[in-house]
Amino acid sequence: MTKLDDKVNEILGIQPKETPTLESIIKVDNPSVPRIEDKNKPDIDNDYDYSRESYYNLIEKGQQAIEGILEIAKEGQHPRAYEVVGQLITNVAQTVDKLQDLQKKLKDLKTATKSASPQIKNALFVGSTAELQKMLKTKIEPESK
Repeated sequence: MTKLDDKVNEILGIQPKETPTLESIIKVDNPSVPRIEDKNKPDIDNDYDYSRESYYNLIEKGQQAIEGILEIAKEGQHPRAYEVVGQLITNVAQTVDKLQDLQKKLKDLKTATKSASPQIKNALFVGSTAELQKMLKTKIEPESK
């Protein structure tokens, strides 16, 4: 506001309207998500749960920021404000993609651990034939006794 506006408001007895700030528009009452670790779950599941909650928290805060800055952009009609809104929308969309990727990564990790076989499929002896015969001979002799 200018000094002229202040004088006119004072003469007319009008309280000046406060322009909204970014802090007043974005709700700050959402505390960050505390990390809850379940000792009965493996680390993969605990990390997945924590990452998932963090992504949800980021997406919600991003949506609140978009709404707040969009309101400021509508009031001010400034191109830079619209540019910031566009960047925020892009960032929130990327976070949503990361949340979806998290699902795929967890699925890949769980299928990889299930399909991993503890059996040895290709045993390889490195040494000479004389060493191999000697080793086999010592293994056979104790069994025959």
